[in-house]
Amino acid sequence: VQLQASGGGLVQAGGSLTLSCAASGRSFSDYVIGWFRQAPGKEREIVAAINWRTDSTYYTDSSTGRFTISRDNAKNTVYLQTNSLKPEDTAVYYCAARFGTYTSRWRINANEYNHWGQGTLVTVSS
Repeated sequence: VQLQASGGGLVQAGGSLTLSCAASGRSFSDYVIGWFRQAPGKEREIVAAINWRTDSTYYTDSSTGRFTISRDNAKNTVYLQTNSLKPEDTAVYYCAARFGTYTSRWRINANEYNHWGQGTLVTVSS
């Protein structure tokens, strides 16, 4: 599966952006999709994830209440709605896919995901 992330940009603190992750080559139906981010000098960290089969979602303490991950079956696309953005949210945001939706625990480490999009830059100004 190939992933194409888009939607990043420059926004003021408190603003919102919607990131998109479109799949090609294969349906997302057998995948868990994660949104990760990487700020300069920091490790890549998960922001949110969605199990395509069950529609269950995962958020971190940082993203809970501000970010929403969702999917569009018809478009084979996953979205990350980001609200109340803070300067510390500035990073390159990546979507990633891991095969297998019959799982009892969330995979939250970058090395557990097999397929990656190219990243989209989100810059939040203060």
